[in-house]
Amino acid sequence: MQTQAQARAEILAQVRRYCDTYHAPSAYTPGARIEYAKRVYDGDEMTALVDVALDFVLTADRYAAQFEADLAAYLGVRHCLLVNSGSSANLLAFSALTSPLLGDAAVRPGDEVLTVAASFPTTIAPIVQFGAVPVFVDVTLPQYNIDVAQLETAYSPRMKAVFLAHTLGNPFNIAAVKAFCAAHKLWLIEDNCDALGAEYTLDGTTARTGTFGDIGTSSFYPPHHMTTGEGGAVYTNHDQLAQILRSLRDWGRGCVCPAGQDDLCGARFDGQFGTLPPGYDHKYVYTHLGYNLKATEMQAAIGCAQLKKLPDFIAQRRANFALLHERLMPLQDFLILPVATENAQPSWFGYPITCRAPISRNALVRALEAQDIQTRMLFSGNIVRHPCFAALSPDAYRIVGDLTNSDRVTESTFWVGVSPALTPPHLAAMADAIVRAIGGGGCNA
Repeated sequence: MQTQAQARAEILAQVRRYCDTYHAPSAYTPGARIEYAKRVYDGDEMTALVDVALDFVLTADRYAAQFEADLAAYLGVRHCLLVNSGSSANLLAFSALTSPLLGDAAVRPGDEVLTVAASFPTTIAPIVQFGAVPVFVDVTLPQYNIDVAQLETAYSPRMKAVFLAHTLGNPFNIAAVKAFCAAHKLWLIEDNCDALGAEYTLDGTTARTGTFGDIGTSSFYPPHHMTTGEGGAVYTNHDQLAQILRSLRDWGRGCVCPAGQDDLCGARFDGQFGTLPPGYDHKYVYTHLGYNLKATEMQAAIGCAQLKKLPDFIAQRRANFALLHERLMPLQDFLILPVATENAQPSWFGYPITCRAPISRNALVRALEAQDIQTRMLFSGNIVRHPCFAALSPDAYRIVGDLTNSDRVTESTFWVGVSPALTPPHLAAMADAIVRAIGGGGCNA
């Protein structure tokens, strides 16, 4: 009779063979659908997932602890917490800045938070939902990041924080933003969900994005740089913020014991908290009004396997971006092509394109989609033009300037994929389709 270890090894070997046989990626055939991104995986991820299933450990455990440690090491930060989505990571990051433990530095309702109008909704939503006031500034083209020339104009004494994303993997001007935050004593959250692995050189030192601010966030939704299915992470070098983040992620409790462990501090029944009776179980003492934003052990197991592949994924994204860029260079009279931020090494999530007159974005996108080439808008474009803002009072947000470029993004910008799932034949087909659509004259406004 087999031992348990032998049975496990046999099952995992069979799972790997199954994956190799039935989940191997297929070569591109002309006319096949070209998705902007999708899962890239092999037997490593599938066997890790089954390994967890064999133990039937459902909540965060050894794989979650390993993933948090490995991602922290990759980024070069002291603290990393795995959460259930990138949107949850953004919510958690902003909520941490509202903690009463931060005293006068905490963001309070009515305080202002600087961000850009051309962004993803879940960068903005936590600000509005808390009752703080987002202050919207414009972006530059063709970097699609904050126009740092507007920073000082946007500032007011009510401002407490800056919350910005590195758009499509292209870092924003970290030097200018960091200097602005330092001058006015502002918190900085980096929404790094679309930029994992991007780098920026500041004062001669190169580091990964997400580590320059007080808190960074990541998303592991399948199209992103790596995946856990649904999933995300929040990370920081700030010890107190890490404590607050953990509390808010885990229902708001003050106890730091992992699930399934008790009394690591040895003083579980010794404290006095608020008006609770002396000795109240510290495992059920709540220092914040928190959430349950934890990820599962299954997600973490996939993440551990994916993280080992991340450098190769990023290298492939950069190579795909370069190939597509080279093929589209002759179209610069018709299209604005992306440019990397100075002092940055992007980790491209997509290839953004802004149409010049007389090219119509809608016509070009329709032409590509008709050929089964998937496209995406640059997220919300100008977020204040969306129906969700119609219900807000005029003093719920503030706009700096006229958001000219954000409006142009809304009307003329889209992007296509550079995922590691895409091969040179995919990219050639995309580029050829764009060239034909523009050259045929059918995309003129």
